[in-house]
Amino acid sequence: MTASFISEVQLFLGCATPERWLEHAITDQETLLIDHAHCEKKAAATALHMMFRYVEYGPLLHRMSRLAREELRHFEQVLKLLEQRHIEYRHLTASRYAESLRSYCRKKDPERLIDILIVGAFIEARSCERFSALIPLLDAQLADFYQSLLRSEARHFKVYLRFAEEITKTSIEERIDFFRAKEQELILTEDSVFRFHSGPPTTIVPVSASHSS
Repeated sequence: MTASFISEVQLFLGCATPERWLEHAITDQETLLIDHAHCEKKAAATALHMMFRYVEYGPLLHRMSRLAREELRHFEQVLKLLEQRHIEYRHLTASRYAESLRSYCRKKDPERLIDILIVGAFIEARSCERFSALIPLLDAQLADFYQSLLRSEARHFKVYLRFAEEITKTSIEERIDFFRAKEQELILTEDSVFRFHSGPPTTIVPVSASHSS
């Protein structure tokens, strides 16, 4: 069953997380976990924002309320892990990933809402894919925790897609294809910072080497 929904997520995304990102994640698990906590908190905030902005969509309100509670439980679980590992939870600058995807959302509703939901689906699907890729590389405690999150992230990805399909009167495949291309570019292109949803980290050139000719 696990292999089935992971395959569905991978097919939706169209590209896998680069090995260089995974290699860096293993060496910087502190940043990985801190940013993961921020991601859970932001996911809850996104669901709450949709509840305030789109009050006319009753079914969406109910589902986003449940989703926000679930994301906050995940946030609390990551905080507990940080405490157990004596890692201080602190502010991190955001990666370009989510903000870049949202910058392509259309400006007027209901088209904007449809795009926001599609972007949400990609964020959740990428989280699921990264948990799956990281699990074989992590210690037992963290691997078990990420394993426990797989189904939630896959379910959230489907929730966002289902509401996008219900709200629009036409096919959303063209918009999915559009955001898939943008998402792949962000995942495969080097990033200046390492974050949970960043691309592979930029290779840092030593100062001495940068001044040689």
